[in-house]
Amino acid sequence: MQLFPASHPETSPATPLIGLAKKAAESPSLVRKHQVEYFGLRAQTILNRCASERVPFTWTINPYRGCEFGCKYCYARYTHEYLGLEDSAAFEEKIYSKEHAGEILLRELRKNPQGAIAIGTATDPYQPAERLFRTTRSILETLQAFRGLQLSITTKSDLIRRDLDVLRAIAKVNDLQVNISVTTLCPELARCLEVRAPRPDLRLAAAAELAQAGISVAIFAMPVLPAITDAPRDLEGVARAAARAGACYFAMNALFLMPSAQRAFFPFLEQAFPHLVEKYHRLYARGAYARGTYAKRLQELAERLRAKYHLNGPRRGYSSEGACPDPAEKFAPVAQLRLFETASSQNAAVRMPRIEG
Repeated sequence: MQLFPASHPETSPATPLIGLAKKAAESPSLVRKHQVEYFGLRAQTILNRCASERVPFTWTINPYRGCEFGCKYCYARYTHEYLGLEDSAAFEEKIYSKEHAGEILLRELRKNPQGAIAIGTATDPYQPAERLFRTTRSILETLQAFRGLQLSITTKSDLIRRDLDVLRAIAKVNDLQVNISVTTLCPELARCLEVRAPRPDLRLAAAAELAQAGISVAIFAMPVLPAITDAPRDLEGVARAAARAGACYFAMNALFLMPSAQRAFFPFLEQAFPHLVEKYHRLYARGAYARGTYAKRLQELAERLRAKYHLNGPRRGYSSEGACPDPAEKFAPVAQLRLFETASSQNAAVRMPRIEG
């Protein structure tokens, strides 16, 4: 049974859809390419209040529902369940653009909401859909008319360079930080984990261009995947590249693995890293967070790297070492000493999966 026969999910007359699921079912199909279909979604709000005490912001903005990048570890897959789409593949194949986002946000900001606003907390605001719909651009153009806001944008995409003009204008009268996610410097591993996201060197080049323009940039090595991307030498490589790009801050957190994410991640793990499946089941047996000594050691390493590369302070000047990191630069292989021990040895190599296509 197809998820979207004739562009809409099949529903039972006995269980009528309500709320977001009803809106999703009624959304028109706007564009279809390859395996991805794009829809317009009627939105009532763009600002969403975040009640979690774990994060340093009050409001979130996600211009899109679903994300075409298809990161194997993505925690936000559960958000498509609100649309009545429980197949994890639908999250990256059925993308919804929030209609009239800029206009709706303007009405909300005129009410003077208090607190920091984070853009791109669940789905990437610069995923491929943005080239078609420019929903994120419309949001930025609205924000440009306001002063004194505390804003952050998180992305894996170098498409953010397109909006340098409006970002520069926003940063002049608001507190703006752009967070670029770089989980690994290894392009093959990045493609394996983040199937359709831009290469790491392109993300770092975008970070460098933003920093050169005077915008505060942070590099997020998030998530750190135990025994896959957590080699201290590799993480130091990311911190070093962040410093070269002129970033002001560096952070990393261990993989957050909600049940909805596990349904997509564990089959991938069994295929690509079968020797790690049992370890991951044990590490995440008590919940979505990696707890205990592993998380503690990871944060201790992050603190050392921030201190070593001066990535724990206010806005920094652009690095004089070059306009952007050299894409051909060699960094430590993924099989170096790891924080998370494998079954055979602490130095055991993580086998790289074969990348198709």
